[in-house]
Amino acid sequence: LRKAIGKKNREAMARLKPAFFDGCRASGTGEQLIEHLWNTNEKSADYSFNKSHAACYALIAYRTAWLKANFCAEYMAALISSVMSTKDKVPFFVQRCEEMGIEILPPDVNESDHEFVVIDGNIRFGLDAVKGVGYAAVEAIKDARAEGGPFTSIWDFCERVDCRCVNKKAIEALVKAGAFGSTGASRKGMLMVLEQAQGAGQKKQQDAELGQASFFDLGGDPAGGAASAFSAPAHPPIPSEEFEQHDLLAHEKEAIGLFLSTHPLKEVRDALHEAVDKPLRELDSCKDGDWLTVGGMITEARRIKTRAGKTMMFAKLSDLDAEVDLLIFEDQILEYEQELQVDSIVLVRGQLDHGDRGTCVKPKTVERFDPTPEDVERAREKAAKQATGPLPLRLCLDATGLAASVIEDLKHVLGNFPGESDVVLDVVTSAGPRVLRFGPEYRVAPTISLRSELQRILGPAALSSAAPEQAPAAAQAASAS
Repeated sequence: LRKAIGKKNREAMARLKPAFFDGCRASGTGEQLIEHLWNTNEKSADYSFNKSHAACYALIAYRTAWLKANFCAEYMAALISSVMSTKDKVPFFVQRCEEMGIEILPPDVNESDHEFVVIDGNIRFGLDAVKGVGYAAVEAIKDARAEGGPFTSIWDFCERVDCRCVNKKAIEALVKAGAFGSTGASRKGMLMVLEQAQGAGQKKQQDAELGQASFFDLGGDPAGGAASAFSAPAHPPIPSEEFEQHDLLAHEKEAIGLFLSTHPLKEVRDALHEAVDKPLRELDSCKDGDWLTVGGMITEARRIKTRAGKTMMFAKLSDLDAEVDLLIFEDQILEYEQELQVDSIVLVRGQLDHGDRGTCVKPKTVERFDPTPEDVERAREKAAKQATGPLPLRLCLDATGLAASVIEDLKHVLGNFPGESDVVLDVVTSAGPRVLRFGPEYRVAPTISLRSELQRILGPAALSSAAPEQAPAAAQAASAS
C-alpha cells in the first residue's frame, strides 16, 4: 500500500482498500477513524514524502527566509547568479529586486565579477550574464584589472586585456550592455571606434610578445631629459554621439536579455492601466470565458504548425507586475502580424481561458498601444492622486473579548456604506498586536452614520483610540478578506 501511495497508483490503492479496512476492523479501529485514515492515504498520493524529507525542506525554508529577510541584497544576488543560464528567470528576479527596493546596476568592466555581486547595498550585474562573454574572457578582464587598475577607456581596455580571450564580439556585447559606463564615453561612440581600438590593442600586444618596443616606450629622465619631451601617441577622441533611447534599450536587451537602464513599459504604465479592463495579476480571479481587454509588452513569440497545416502562435504578454500566455490562431496572426512582434506594447481584446495548463487569453483583436505624451502625463497625475487617496478608517479591537458574531455584523455594516476609504483594524490578540487591512471590496465612506453604527456594535473605544500614529508597526500588517 505504501508503494502504491508513493507511486500514485490509484488502481493498486483501490484493490488494497478492502484489505486495509478489514485489517483496521480486526485491530478494533472505529469506522470513522478508518475512513479518516483512508482519506488521508488518498490525499498523500497527490503529494507525499517522509518526515526526514519534510524536516530538510522545513530547515531550508527557514534558512532561506532568514537570509532573504536579513541579507536581502546578498540573497537575491546569489539567487540571480544561480539562474543566469535560464534566460527567462533573470528578468523575473530582477523585477522582484526592484519591488524590494534593490537597484540592479549594469555590468561594469571596473567592478563586475563572474556572478552578480553586492555593491553598497545594490546588485551589480555579472559579466557571465552578458551574451557572448565567456568564463575565459571574464578571467582575462579581472587579471588585467588587478594588474593595472581600472580601465580608463575602451582604448585602454583593448591594449591591456588579452585579445585572444576577449574578441570583438565580446567587447561589442559589453559596450551594448553598458559595461563601459564608468569610463564616461557614449556607447555609440565606443562602437564607432571599436575596430580601431581593437586593432591598436592587438598590435601593441603582438609587439610586446615579439619584444619590440616603440621609441615612445623608452623611459625618460625623471628630471625631464630629452626622452621625456616625447609622449605616447594620443588615440583619436571617442565621439560623444549617443543612441536614441529606443535603440539604447534594444542593444541592452540584445546583450543581457532584458531592459536595464529603464523599461519601455514604465513610461506608459499608468496610461496602460487606464486602457485595460483588468491588470494581468487579476486575471485568475476572472471567470473562464470572459471577454476583456488586457495590455502589456510581448516578451516571447513562438510559431508552430498544427497537424492540419495551420499556423499557431504561443506568446507571452507582460505588464511588469505579471504575465499571461496568448494563444493566437492563424487568422489573427495574418491580420496582426506587425503588432505581434517581440517588444511591441499592445492592447489585446480576447477571451479568457482557464485551461489545464494555466490561464491564457485567446486574442480576437490586437492593436499597438501608443499614447500621446499628454495622455501619459494625465494618467500619471491621476495615479499619483489615487495613490495618496483618502485616509483609511482605523478601528481598534480587542479580539480576545469579541463574540464570533461581531465579524458578520461588521461585514454587514461596512457593506452598507461603500466608498473610497480603506478599513484598517488594529487588533489585540493573544499572540500580540496585529494590523489587518480589509480588501478593496470593503472600502467605505466614513460618514457620521457609519461611525454611529460601528460604535453601536464595537463600542465607542473602537474609534476614539485608533489614531493613525498609534498603529502597530507596518511590518505586522496582514491582509483581511
